[in-house]
Amino acid sequence: QLQACGGGLVQAGGSLRLSCAASGRTFSSYHMGWFRQAPGKEREFVAGITWSGSSTYYADSVKGRFTISRDNAKNTVYLQMKSLKPEDTAVYYCAAVWGRDYADGTSSYDFWGQGTLVTVSS
Repeated sequence: QLQACGGGLVQAGGSLRLSCAASGRTFSSYHMGWFRQAPGKEREFVAGITWSGSSTYYADSVKGRFTISRDNAKNTVYLQMKSLKPEDTAVYYCAAVWGRDYADGTSSYDFWGQGTLVTVSS
């Protein structure tokens, strides 16, 4: 089970850190990702991280502004968001899949959190 939190209202240029807590003792074996879905749009990939945290990758739209990380001892994955823009407004979801080194499609992930809303005002 995945539980995302940390969303809220922030002004453009501001920062937020999202957290996704996972239950279960095998969290450290799972490849994790963050996705987002804006109103009226399809869910899109934001960032991914390997099970060890040794490799990360990002959508071009957030590269250089967002950072994904994980703490396997705490069963938690994070998304640090900086220089936020109004177009970053969306519901953000964390997701997990076992046995992958790379996954940027929604169909690649097996488990999903409930989502947390990020609103960026201009």
